[in-house]
Amino acid sequence: MVQGISASIGQGRLDAHEAAVRVVLVVDDSRLQRRILTASLARWGYDVIEAASGEEALTACRERMPDLILSDWMMPGMSGLEFCEVFRDLENDGYTYFILLTSKSEKAEVAKGLDSGADDFLTKPVDANELRARITAGERIIDMQRELSQTNRMITDTLDELQRVYDSLDSDLLEAKKLQQSLLRQRSASFDRGQLSLLLRPSGHVGGDLVGFYPVGADHLGLFAIDVSGHGISSALMTARLAGYLSATAPDQNIALQRSEAGGYTLRPPAEVVTALNELVLNEMETEHYFTLMLANIDLHTGAVQIAQAGHPHPVVQRADGTIEQSGTGGFPVGLLPGIPFDQFEISLRSGDRLLILSDGVTECPDTNDQLLDECGLATILDALQGVTGQALFEGLVWELSCFSGTSEFPDDISGILFEFSGPDQR
Repeated sequence: MVQGISASIGQGRLDAHEAAVRVVLVVDDSRLQRRILTASLARWGYDVIEAASGEEALTACRERMPDLILSDWMMPGMSGLEFCEVFRDLENDGYTYFILLTSKSEKAEVAKGLDSGADDFLTKPVDANELRARITAGERIIDMQRELSQTNRMITDTLDELQRVYDSLDSDLLEAKKLQQSLLRQRSASFDRGQLSLLLRPSGHVGGDLVGFYPVGADHLGLFAIDVSGHGISSALMTARLAGYLSATAPDQNIALQRSEAGGYTLRPPAEVVTALNELVLNEMETEHYFTLMLANIDLHTGAVQIAQAGHPHPVVQRADGTIEQSGTGGFPVGLLPGIPFDQFEISLRSGDRLLILSDGVTECPDTNDQLLDECGLATILDALQGVTGQALFEGLVWELSCFSGTSEFPDDISGILFEFSGPDQR
């Protein structure tokens, strides 16, 4: 029969809120031995449960899990060693310290007991002082285990909460990605004298790059390429706001356009537009972000291109014969300092030439040794892709960058504009 004994608090009892061991299970087929152990344990203030066999002990453990077990090794039926093995398979939220009582002292027997799950041994007959010392050692182990379990629970709870936050942010970022990609309504467009293709590939869910265009009449086309400093949501929000100032669908809000005397719209000089954007960002936007910008006005009839470069990489012209030209004024990024002068320059496209405007995510793409692609590497890629046109050129460019860097996950956003000039209308 399993008997529970509740001891009154004695002189040596530990505080109930501090004691690592409060419930002790004594397992021994000898009633006298159980009473001797129980008397000492009760005097020290522990709650004691008695069991006369391994089977009774298992029943007791299922009803109330002890903090510490004192079990005789040699018992009829289930031995203390067998009981220990079965006990360790029981579901237990905490850790129970297990001490085997035995007359065995051979190293092989001790190793066998440890392999079965025992934590410590006491030689019979049990000395009260040694028993108390072994229980104290067990309490230290249980204390550490409980602290570790509590820490693990806190870590698990924290990780679960972080996972919920991450899942929520990930869902929001996926929606933000859809919204940002929707800013680029068209990836390609055809004109009487040219073909336009656009590339926008953020390094994460959202990025700080944006490209776009706005046709003006039948013979003029405006292009813009923006690269906002930083990455992530704040940069993406900045690009969304800038997109409104260069909108193709709302020409009355596009600061790159101005009303003509005939009631339509004409393109403002690109340097004038960049200057206006610089003052607008500094005076009306409360942001720490700045951005590089390339604005280009193309005369589709003549192939003349006016360009304002504000810190963006040089535009690339690949002539019909394959010759590559990369030059520009460089310029200062937009949104850093007031009163900065912005210049513009002109290039001329002839039939079969193409203009390529790329973000620095291309030329500053690193290889496995952190060596950048740079302008020479870009020229090599474009030379290899000379016969490739339209979106296929951008696909080839991204493929070559992946081969160069050894990964398809680039560290920076990649964006680009490709305009292929076919020359005067032959119709």
